[in-house]
Amino acid sequence: MTAFDDTTLPSPTPIVGVIGGSGLYSLLERPTTLDVPTPYGPTSSPITVGDLGGVQVAFLARHGSAHTLPPHRVPYRANIWAMASLGVHALVSSSAVGSLSPELPPCTFVIPDQLIDRTWGRDDTFFDGDDVQHLPFSDPYCARLRAIAMDALTDAGEQVRASGTTVVVQGPRFSTRAESRWYRTLGADLVNMTQYPEAALAAELNLGMVNLSYVTDSDAGESEDDAVDPVVVLDRLAEAQLRIRSAIAAITLAIPNDYRARARVADEAVRRVLEAGVAI
Repeated sequence: MTAFDDTTLPSPTPIVGVIGGSGLYSLLERPTTLDVPTPYGPTSSPITVGDLGGVQVAFLARHGSAHTLPPHRVPYRANIWAMASLGVHALVSSSAVGSLSPELPPCTFVIPDQLIDRTWGRDDTFFDGDDVQHLPFSDPYCARLRAIAMDALTDAGEQVRASGTTVVVQGPRFSTRAESRWYRTLGADLVNMTQYPEAALAAELNLGMVNLSYVTDSDAGESEDDAVDPVVVLDRLAEAQLRIRSAIAAITLAIPNDYRARARVADEAVRRVLEAGVAI
């Protein structure tokens, strides 16, 4: 049963949702476009639902269909609530990331397993009222989905790093060289601006999430010559579009129809969020 009551919702209900990062603004052919109202305002973009290799998928562009939303203005709660309201159980998110390690050069795929939150001021919970829920978040991403993703990408012939720690910064600016060095001392492998609170909000609604990170740069680097350049980042994302789309498709198709994430928050509390349609 979905929380979104709309006769235009295609059948069967989409089990998998895809949140596209920078450079990925569409994914499906001949989709149905839905404007899903949420208690947290509009989603980043209309959600499109359609077939991807025989699987019904819901797709949303994180930064908007024309990349008009910087990281700190992405309506994360609206996006995640909308996906859950459609009946989605598994989320595949894509992210452009900077590397803090020479072992992760540009054009590398990584399936991160940990994150460090360095953001501030973002709405990062659905339970900010009297109904207090404490989210177990020791492992931000679903281990089962990460294993599925690794197997799918390996079978597709991709070289992929099976784990990594992402430090999530506020953005939209990139790091100073001192910050980049500091993040390395924290044990971070990657730098990104959007993985938090996205992963936490998904976990609060008992949605499983796996992130596909694509390394575009070496963050601040060690010299002016190797510091991140936004133009280079966008160029590398454009060049990698086919790879990224193919990787997302491979992961999506490998997720079984009966997939359900482990419940981190009581199902009754999640139901109240979806049915009440308001933050509680």
